[in-house]
Amino acid sequence: MKAPHKPAPSARATRDATPHGDNDPLLNAVRRKRERHSRWLREGDLSVGRRLAQIGVLGWIIITPTLAGLYLGRWLDGRLATDIFWSAPLMMAGVAIGGWSAWKWMNAR
Repeated sequence: MKAPHKPAPSARATRDATPHGDNDPLLNAVRRKRERHSRWLREGDLSVGRRLAQIGVLGWIIITPTLAGLYLGRWLDGRLATDIFWSAPLMMAGVAIGGWSAWKWMNAR
């Protein structure tokens, strides 16, 4: 007697059965891309004004920590009577923090 034929599990059932499906960076990236694509299909392209607003926000995300580092560095240089000992490294730290923040903001969308 032959055993009854069972249908193959669906791709969704196979994916859900994986033990580390939620921690897989490739699956997470594919899910984010699929969500962005479906959002684009629903909403369409952004207007020129919206894109300019995003560029403005991106600029402020980078400039604000840079200027804060520069201001703090100039203040410390004035207090400690050093030329640019604190200004330059704190400004560079602000640029790094601003760049990292901008990168995170762009990849979160």
